[in-house]
Formats: sequence, C-alpha cells, structure tokens
Amino acid sequence: MASRRIEFVIADNPPKRLDKAIARDVPEEANLSRTRLARLIESGGVEVDGAVASDAKARAPEGAQIIITVEDAEESHIGPEDIALDVIYEDADLIVINKPAGMVVHPAPGSPSGTLVNALLHHCGADLSGVGGVKRPGIVHRIDKETSGLLVVAKSDAAHQGLAAQFERHSVERYYQAVCYGVPDANDPRLRGVRGASFEPGNILKLTTQLARHKTDRQRQAVLFEGGRHAVTRARIIEAFGAPATASLVECWLETGRTHQIRVHMAHAGHGLLGDPTYGGKRKISPKALSAAGLVAINNFQRQALHAAVLGFKHPVSGEMMRFEAPLPEDMQALIAALRMPVAI
Repeated sequence: MASRRIEFVIADNPPKRLDKAIARDVPEEANLSRTRLARLIESGGVEVDGAVASDAKARAPEGAQIIITVEDAEESHIGPEDIALDVIYEDADLIVINKPAGMVVHPAPGSPSGTLVNALLHHCGADLSGVGGVKRPGIVHRIDKETSGLLVVAKSDAAHQGLAAQFERHSVERYYQAVCYGVPDANDPRLRGVRGASFEPGNILKLTTQLARHKTDRQRQAVLFEGGRHAVTRARIIEAFGAPATASLVECWLETGRTHQIRVHMAHAGHGLLGDPTYGGKRKISPKALSAAGLVAINNFQRQALHAAVLGFKHPVSGEMMRFEAPLPEDMQALIAALRMPVAI
C-alpha cells in the first residue's frame, strides 16, 4: 500500500504530551487532526528520533525529529448506489445533506448497503475525503439511523481536518427539535430533584452528566456521575400539547456530542422522546388529555421523534460562517398536527 512521510522537528517549549506537541507542530498542509495523530501513534506510525512511539502521553523533547508515516486510504470495497439525496449545500470541499429517517450513515454489520456513504459515493465519486477510511469516507459526525436532519460531509482532506477540529472543540452549532412525553418546565418540582438537572434563565433545562455504554446492553448509553464522558444538553419548550399537558415539542442543543445524547438525557429527566424504542418507553396517557387522533398518532409513531434542524459551522477552507436549517419532516409534522387537535367534549 502506498504511503507518505511527513518529517518535522518539535519546536521550542513543547506541550508535555507527545500527541499535543505533534499536533501543535505538524505542518498544516499534512491535514492531520489530533484524533488522527493519536491513532497513528497507537498504530506505530510515528517515530521520535528514530524510535517508534507507542505512548501518546510520553514526553516530546524540544528539537526531537518526528517522522509520521501515513498510509493512503484503501480503495473502498463499498459500492456506490444511486440513492436520492436531499442536498442542502455543496462546494469543492464539503456537502450538507438533509438525511431522511431510516438511513444509516455508514456501513456496519446489519447495514452493508443503502447507507448515506453508498449514496455519497455515487453522488461525489472519488471526491470524498479518504480520512475517514474505507467505511467512513468524508464522515466527520453522524446522527442515528432513525433521526432525520442535517449532516455535513467532507470532500477534501483539509475540510475533514478542519471540520473534525470544530466538532472536537464543540464549536459547531447543532439544534434539534424533538417531541417528548410531558413538559420539561422549571415549575415542575419533580425535575428539581433529578440529579444533573438544573434550569437557566428562559426556562431552559440543562442536563449535565457523564455518559458511557450500558454495562449489560452494549447498544444503549447510560447516565453516570463518575467515569464515562462529560455530556451537556439544553432544552426549551416550544409548544405543549394536551389538557393537562401530556407531550411537548422541544428544542434541544448540544454542548457536547455523545452517542444518543439527547435521547438518553431527556429520558433521564423523565421526558423520553415519543417513538423511541430504546429510551422513550410506552407511556399510559389518559384518553381525556389528548384527542383520539393524538392518541393514535403517538401509538403509531415508529421512530424517535427527533430531527437535526440547524447546523452551523465555520467553513474549514474559506473561513466563512455557515448556517443551515431543515424543516421538520412530514411524519413529525403530522404527529404535531394530531397532537394539536382539540379534545372532544
């Protein structure tokens, strides 16, 4: 397999950790993010003064000669598929897609085809960045299969590095709309007793916990307060439904971006998302609280009611600030319309 060598010297006053020192001093044109560099260290692709480095936390001496060997991306065995894409924006460096619910982002066991990557390979051809490897070319973030909404994909390696760095810094603007059980209101005394929950001005619910894989179910995430990864979600009420209020449309935004973060955080707060088979659960709703159409709509909604509505970031090549919006898909619009219907007296 072909490869390229990147050689440079650690400059004065380096950070204590090798990965941080290399990330600071690696030539910009190498297009290597800190995450990629850490993986290269783990795989033996980094030499320090002629010796293979194996510990990202090791010291990086000033003046050390660094050689990084980067193997070219393998030709993908994943086939392009002529799948329609809702393209919101595209240029030479990136493409923004409004992903439909039901589409997996990249191939995985159980989903070898019909994915966003298959569709992108057909749409973009060889233009996708190879940084993500053969299974995830161009992919810098993802949303769950049954979540709809906005995704940005890198077409150049420079864009991939720049976008990945923004996601790592949590500087990307991401707003979601969701329909949840109940109403996450500051006046609810129960919420005041939920560990990790607090309220900010404007009746904004803030959820601060750690998240990690569930000990017994590896497909789920679990809320922790020790260990795991730091996670912060905020949510505000857009509209409440029912009398008394039984469900609500909420806007959620991420300070961090962990797997299933909104779904598991809202469930932790007691406001699981409608239709979420993993965290939402089925709730018994009084037939007097909603119209018959509303009750049917809740029972028949077959996915988590979650949509990535807003995506904002700095263009990784031009530096232009970009912001995109995608309206709610038809199934969520129909759900909300049914929940708004008046209860028969």
